[in-house]
Amino acid sequence: MITSKLTSKARTTIPQPVRTALCLKAGDHLAYVIDGNRVLLAKASPEPADSPFRTFSEWDSPADIKAYVDL
Repeated sequence: MITSKLTSKARTTIPQPVRTALCLKAGDHLAYVIDGNRVLLAKASPEPADSPFRTFSEWDSPADIKAYVDL
């Protein structure tokens, strides 16, 4: 079992084996699914499935994502 410690500010480091398994890098979004007494962690899309911008690839550069992330 892989574990990590929760800080007083409710932060933790995702252990390297988990980051590797999910191909995570800085800036990636995570999804959490609560299932009884456990939580499932997965790599998530940065935009919700119902985002109107999801289908426009011309607005898919890193600069565009950064500019529109808070809309």
